[in-house]
Amino acid sequence: MSKCPDLSIVLVLDGAFVWNLAALPPCPLLSPCRMAGLGKLRVAVVGAGAAGLCAARHLLSRGDTFAPPVVYELTKNVGGTWVYEERVGKYNNGLPIHSSMYRDLRTNIPKEVMSFPDFPFEEQLPSFVHHTEVRKYLEKYCDHFRLRDHIQFGTMVDSVKPVEVSKGWRGMAWDVTTSDGVQRSKTVTERFDAVMVCNGHFYDPYIPAIPGLEKFSGTLMHSHDYRSAEPFSGKSVVLLGAGLSGLDIAMELSAVNAKVILSHGLRPLTCPLPPGVQQARPVQKVLDDGTLQFQDGAQAKPEVFLFCTGYNFTFPFLDSRLGLRVQDHLVSPLYKFLMPPAYPSLFIVGICRAICPFPHFHCQTQFVLSVLDGSFPLPSREEMERDVEEDIGARRARGIATRHVLKLDSEQWAYNDELARLGRFAPLPPYWSNLYESNKVFRARDMLNYKTYRYTVLGDRDWVVHTQQGQAIQKPLP
Repeated sequence: MSKCPDLSIVLVLDGAFVWNLAALPPCPLLSPCRMAGLGKLRVAVVGAGAAGLCAARHLLSRGDTFAPPVVYELTKNVGGTWVYEERVGKYNNGLPIHSSMYRDLRTNIPKEVMSFPDFPFEEQLPSFVHHTEVRKYLEKYCDHFRLRDHIQFGTMVDSVKPVEVSKGWRGMAWDVTTSDGVQRSKTVTERFDAVMVCNGHFYDPYIPAIPGLEKFSGTLMHSHDYRSAEPFSGKSVVLLGAGLSGLDIAMELSAVNAKVILSHGLRPLTCPLPPGVQQARPVQKVLDDGTLQFQDGAQAKPEVFLFCTGYNFTFPFLDSRLGLRVQDHLVSPLYKFLMPPAYPSLFIVGICRAICPFPHFHCQTQFVLSVLDGSFPLPSREEMERDVEEDIGARRARGIATRHVLKLDSEQWAYNDELARLGRFAPLPPYWSNLYESNKVFRARDMLNYKTYRYTVLGDRDWVVHTQQGQAIQKPLP
């Protein structure tokens, strides 16, 4: 075997050896597009939250095709948004606190369908677990599949740039430039065949443009900075947004005797509401004296105006030449909500909303691997672009606003099944969608008590549910 010239130049980041590409001389065994894999595809993963861990787990399991992944994580922990941080704003090093987790959060999805399909939660746990249990679960997932050694903690991804490489995957590679999370001047650039972006989207608060908002003189905040209910005890609060976090926080505020107006544009909730919580139309504007005016003309002047209005997508490290547009809560163009047709070795995982996240990440990751290993032969760029246009056009024709195109909700199951069919991997078991959708019915009927229910999976197709007292509950869906 021929010997590569001087390969002794390495960098050490958080205990992981990383080749310094700029210092390596040309080497026939280490072409730029196969630098670490010697013929195997080298994939970078941005983020070590649930999606990034899932990506790393499956890449690592496919040693026949893929080199061990390199996972870049800004913080010192795995788990992403499931890592609770009591502080808000910024860390001592000046970096923003990304977690939006609040102290008493319990999942609104039963653990029986929230888990990755190949790694269930511990059976003795209740169906709706505290966020600390989800973090433990992700840490166990990380350790079980031996992912930790492949994660570069405290590392910021500064740029992800496409590079034309004649012998690369479809003629392309990616230069990923990173820096130390604190000492930003120390940068490293590595080359990969593909990049999986798993940086999450629950950390850049979306504040809707409300006329006169600057005139509100009370406490103005977003749920991103909400941690516990006690500071709001006895206060008057207008909470804008009746999504799952809005409903959760409304119940928490009720428990400390806050007077809550739940302002939203959805159909009025028909289930019993917590004491002290009433509904109102969306806030239309803020008057000169700081009073909030709702769409129907009603008014309120609360002490706190709390936005539960979701988050913006942000990918500051992606090169502008990729042509990705992020506007009105839609990232486009993305084939199958995953990859730009012009750059199909870049994958943005987990941007769909109103989904069952961990199994969704599982299906997307399996599909990504099927694209990269050739199990799913990609259509031409033109065909993929046409597919994107037709898909979004069909959704708009059904009355779905642009800002809700990525909100899959009940359509997530057909989407997951399509990925499984195209990628030739096993779909989720049939019970998965029925149990998840049934939980939505229970939640709509009784938002105060549905988290006390206990689910048991009997097989691939069947499950049962009981009350806290052990009484069987009739399934709401066939």
